[in-house]
Formats: sequence, structure tokens, C-alpha cells
Amino acid sequence: MRDRVPGPDVDEFAEPDRVVRALAGPDGGRGTLLAVQHPHRTPAALAAGTSLLDSLPVARAALAELVRRSYRPVVDVVAPYWVDGPDGTACGLLCMVDPAAVDADGFTRVRHSEQVYPEVVAERARVLAGLGVATSAAMLVPVAPHDELTSLLQAEFGSEPAVSLVDSGGRRHRLWLVGPGARQDTLLDAAGAHPLLVADGNHRVAAAAAAGLSGLLALVTAGPALRIGPIHRALVDTGLTADDLATAWRGVGLRVDDLAAVEPPAPGAVVVVCPDRVLRVGLPTPGIDHAAVESVLLEKALGLDPESPRVRPVADDRWRSVAADAVLLVAPVPLADVLAVHAAGERMPRKSTYFTPKPRSGLLLADLA
Repeated sequence: MRDRVPGPDVDEFAEPDRVVRALAGPDGGRGTLLAVQHPHRTPAALAAGTSLLDSLPVARAALAELVRRSYRPVVDVVAPYWVDGPDGTACGLLCMVDPAAVDADGFTRVRHSEQVYPEVVAERARVLAGLGVATSAAMLVPVAPHDELTSLLQAEFGSEPAVSLVDSGGRRHRLWLVGPGARQDTLLDAAGAHPLLVADGNHRVAAAAAAGLSGLLALVTAGPALRIGPIHRALVDTGLTADDLATAWRGVGLRVDDLAAVEPPAPGAVVVVCPDRVLRVGLPTPGIDHAAVESVLLEKALGLDPESPRVRPVADDRWRSVAADAVLLVAPVPLADVLAVHAAGERMPRKSTYFTPKPRSGLLLADLA
């Protein structure tokens, strides 16, 4: 990036309605990176009913103009990266990773932490293949007993960064560039010394593989202060009232209590915020809360498909601004539980972990050609 990321400060894969609102300004999103990432959600595309595939030629042309105007070319670099703010600190290496790499025993080196939505993977694979450029990085955490990467990277942070900015959430992002040579080799060896668990970007990793790409833009980071926030579930356009929900959940044997006010959810229960009531619902135990929410509260009790548009994942405190029939607040998953699920060879439920802080989209683009 030469100066600033062109366009609104919205994560590439935010909820569709947030993207639509962000692109609905006077310029219709023209000239922004967000419009390149979501060409079918610009005002013009929505008015014309243009599909994602039909929007890609416009996105490619817009990206070429953005690159010419707002970026400078760099070749064969890796990028030590430091982001810190109110939701944690991450020191990592922004680089290309092969999503299909396997070790000597045939096990995948990049390992998914969560299940994915197939239709989301298909959409993002089409965008990646159609653009030929990665504009956003996944976040990968080494599965290792000791953090060797952070201390090695800290030696790179003494010089002036190539990029430095503060985002709308108050996080400071800094990025350095390291070209070919012994320093780059050492950093890459450390980043690739252990298997990598996908902390953020399971859909991006799956999309890169689905698109047949040999490279994935990723931030490899061990922290030192990553945070796992909650991902809740909002029920939208279901027509269900608080009474309907309470009756259905009691009907499958769950305990439902009324609360006087919204409380932080604790493991083993969810807090359900409705327009006129707040409920607390006990979950079946033992197990992962998110799995019980999808299989018991949504599918079994309410007959709702967790993948349908009527069930929306909402990260952290964003649920407060969502117009919904109800929001199911789920407690954040401890990192130890994520690692235990991984060690057992399994995956967390879809949209159950929200690692922060994340790398800022658009600071460094990767040519996938």
C-alpha cells in the first residue's frame, strides 16, 4: 500500500448487510477495495440484479486501477507484521502459504479449526480465481509447545515500518518488508516449522484449495496476546416470539428461565435477547456450546437450518446493532478447548471462534498468477 487502504474500514468478509451499507455512499463504492471484494453488493450491481460472476470483469478492471493508483510493486518479500489494540496483540509473518502442503506422514500442514459453509467457500473461490489477487490474509497459529516465532520477529521491529496506520477500532497496524536472503529464509523456516491451525479464515483457506491455487496469503502468528471472542447467532425473519422459543426449547427438555437483564453467557448456557424478554437456556452437556446451539436449539427444537439466511453468525458486540427476532449469545470458546478438539482430529462447529486482533485487509496484495 502506498498511502491508505482505498475505501471504508470494513473487514473483507463482514456480514453482507454491513458490506452493502458501507458501499451505499454517494460514490456507490467506486474506487474502493471493498467494492472489488464484493462487486455484486455495490448499489449498481444490486439495482441491476448482477450476479457475482457477471460482476467479476468490473471488479478486475477496478482492481487494476486501484493497484495503479494506490499501491507500489514489491517482489519476493515477506512482511513482519505487528498489530495491537484493545482486543489483543499479534506479531506475525505475512507471507504466502501452500494450503495443500502435507508432511512426510501425509498429514496436512495447514489444518482447519472449524467446519465451513460450502456455498461461502464456492463464492470466495470464484472471487479468488476471478481476480487472481489475494486482498485479505487468513490468520494461522503454529501448533507448537513453544513460541519461537514471536521473539524472532521482534528483532525486525526496530526499523521504520513500510506501512503504519491506526484503524477505526483503534488498532495500530505496522508492516515491514524483508527481501530474499538469510533473514527471509530464517523467518520462513520459523513460520513453517510446525503445523498451522487456522485461527481466522477457514473459508479463505478452503476457497484457495477449491480454486486450485498453490498459494494463500496468511499471517502466521503465535500472539503473544491473541484473544478469542464469541460468535453469536441471530434469528432473522423467523416470526418467532420469545414465547414460541421458550415453548420449543422446553419441549426438547431444556431448562429455560427469564432474566431481568442481559447477562454475559457462561459455558453450558446461552442468553437469548428478544425484543421484549431475555431468556437463559441451559445446554446439553458435555460438548461444545456452538454445536448444541446448532443441532438442538436450532435444528431439533425450531426446525431451522443453521446454514439458512434466517440464522446469522454475529461476532462479539455487533449483535447490539442487528435487527433480529432473537439473538442467541454464546460464551467464547477457550483456546484450550480449540486445541483439544484439534488434537482429537476433529473440527470446531462453523463460526464458533473469533480470534483477534486480525490483520487489516489491503495493506499487502498478493499476485496469485
